[in-house]
Amino acid sequence: MVDSQYYLPNDIGVSALDCGEAFRLLSPQEKMYAHYLSRAAWYGGLAVLLQTSPESANIFVLLQKIFRKQTPAQLEQVATAAGLSAEEYQAFLVYAAGLYANMGNYKSFGDTKFIPNLPKEKLEALMKASQAFQEQPAEMEALWDSCSCPLFSLEDKQKQLGLGDKGITTYFSGNCCLEDAELAQKFLDSKKLSAYNTRLFKRDNGGKACYEVRLASAVQKGQNDSFTQEPSYDVKPYCTRDRFGMKNLAYAANENQRKMLEEYRRSFTFGSVDAHKEGSRYWIKDKGPIVESYIGFIESYRDPFGSRGEFEGFVAVVNKAMSERFAKLVGSAEVLLPELPWPREFEKDTFLKPDFTSLDVLTFAGSGIPAGINIPNYDDIRQSEGFKNVSLGNVLAVAYATQKEKLTFLEEEDKDLFIKWKGPSFEVQVGLHELLGHGSGKLFVQDDKGKFNFDKSKVTNPETGEPVSLFLHLETWDSKFSTIASSYEECRAECVGLYLCLKNQVLSIFGHDGQDAEDVVYVNWLSMVRAGLLGLEFYTPESKSWRQAHMQARFVILRVLLEAGEGLVGLEEVTGQDGKPDARITLDRSKIHTVGKNAIHRFLCKLQVLKSTADVEGGRALYDGYSTVSDSGAHNFLRLRETVLLRKEARKMFVQANTRVSGDSVELVEYEGSAAGLIQSFTERFQDEAEQLEADLLEMNRRDAPCWC
Repeated sequence: MVDSQYYLPNDIGVSALDCGEAFRLLSPQEKMYAHYLSRAAWYGGLAVLLQTSPESANIFVLLQKIFRKQTPAQLEQVATAAGLSAEEYQAFLVYAAGLYANMGNYKSFGDTKFIPNLPKEKLEALMKASQAFQEQPAEMEALWDSCSCPLFSLEDKQKQLGLGDKGITTYFSGNCCLEDAELAQKFLDSKKLSAYNTRLFKRDNGGKACYEVRLASAVQKGQNDSFTQEPSYDVKPYCTRDRFGMKNLAYAANENQRKMLEEYRRSFTFGSVDAHKEGSRYWIKDKGPIVESYIGFIESYRDPFGSRGEFEGFVAVVNKAMSERFAKLVGSAEVLLPELPWPREFEKDTFLKPDFTSLDVLTFAGSGIPAGINIPNYDDIRQSEGFKNVSLGNVLAVAYATQKEKLTFLEEEDKDLFIKWKGPSFEVQVGLHELLGHGSGKLFVQDDKGKFNFDKSKVTNPETGEPVSLFLHLETWDSKFSTIASSYEECRAECVGLYLCLKNQVLSIFGHDGQDAEDVVYVNWLSMVRAGLLGLEFYTPESKSWRQAHMQARFVILRVLLEAGEGLVGLEEVTGQDGKPDARITLDRSKIHTVGKNAIHRFLCKLQVLKSTADVEGGRALYDGYSTVSDSGAHNFLRLRETVLLRKEARKMFVQANTRVSGDSVELVEYEGSAAGLIQSFTERFQDEAEQLEADLLEMNRRDAPCWC
């Protein structure tokens, strides 16, 4: 039997993201703008296949070829004739939907591999009985042979993403290790180059290691074929289709949008991070657009070293009613920021009021869809020029809904309250997390002219009383804190949410007063400690590593609140009604405002001080300590992990609409919320140039293939 964490269950939740009403209210120009931005996002999102695993692109093409010829309904009869049971055929559809939803065969949330939950020979029989195979047997056979073994393989290294012997990655060639990543980062820093849109490939050159930096660009430039003992900067494109066309510009609403799009196009054409940063500056200035978007190599969660961004692009429509609440939160920010537990000198000199909008997603291309976003991720822009926050309302509406009987690890008396207030409390948490979590705190920096952004004579470390350390010119949060940067920052933002949700002013902004407000606080904190326990699913004991930044962060917070003692949080192992191991989480709501608040106050202050002062050693010691999962101490977390895996619920998948130009108008094409609907949406998404697009993907993957050995 295959461990259930490596396949997607047949009853996995699949929900359609509803954006019909929001799209209907757009003007014809706005619909055209949204359409062409969506096309750019979807085509760019194919790069994620190349960023995930060596086999992802080939599996994608195999599935596309099968479903372009026969819909899931039509293929069902073929499956039956080929000897598949109804359950096996559904398992195939779920696998295909999962590959599309994650843009690869590794889960975007958790980075574990998933394989089809049916025998390999059954899937091969279905493939060979398909119309696609009948029409092109040699091509389909070759495609199957190229990916069928890794498609089903669960060798230890292939079970999760990671660097070196810890897992699979295509951000680095197969012979790279952590030392290579560190060496390359120093080289890139010395050349004032960003790693955001790169991959690193190492090869032998006469007994000397040489490094090739592959840059995501539509054109190839500046290739350097001379290799030395130091890394050579050999620029090669790995994303060769220019889909950021000029049609976007024709429908832009203002000059900021036009300049933004021009810079993005320059960035994708030449692989220029500086151009993307310039585009991001115009994006920040584009206040309150009806159609909001962002596109590029953004989040570094899946790079094992934490410096390279995964491609994503989103297009969404503003929800005006909910956005009014977030605008009020922005208006209160300057009053709320001084409430945070670090000294004033550790906060930005000026709070640059950002846009904060609630959006209904039309398109989110990438490996997964978050609930909220705080971007851009460029430290220098965020610190001195600003940022934007978005909450994805139609994602929140369906992502975290659950049935009472599937609600694990809570007392029965907590479940109804949890279901009632989980959505509203998470809305508050997301707002605080994005705006005042990621949007707060100062990095102490010395620029290229030796100037400091703080008064060295007055600022001291409040934890030690010593002068503060700092980030040197060209050092960034990601490059300095590397492997822990993402999770550490998510933990800091989550703590800000917990801390500030205790303020009546915040709760009132979201429409919660009196007992309702107290219930929102209780469920928000209860949800966080439960999430900390659920986070154990994303820990790998064999490599002692975490595979998901947010869940590691929530586990750390659980540890902090358990350590606070005084009966604030209870965690015990029990036997469930089914006779199998279970666990129960309890939270004493009477102690949240005292014991809980004090614990988060102390921990949050430490997190910020260590971050501001670039104290990597201290930050690692603190964060790694709380991240430790062991079988010793008051709680056997390794055994609890087995219980969590036993009772886990699969993460939902989302079906997104397509847009289609018809004459002078744009139509919205929606699909049912099912595995078949998700498959159909992807088949129709790229149908205009399917064969050429698939050939390009296969060629790019073939070119990279020798690098994984």
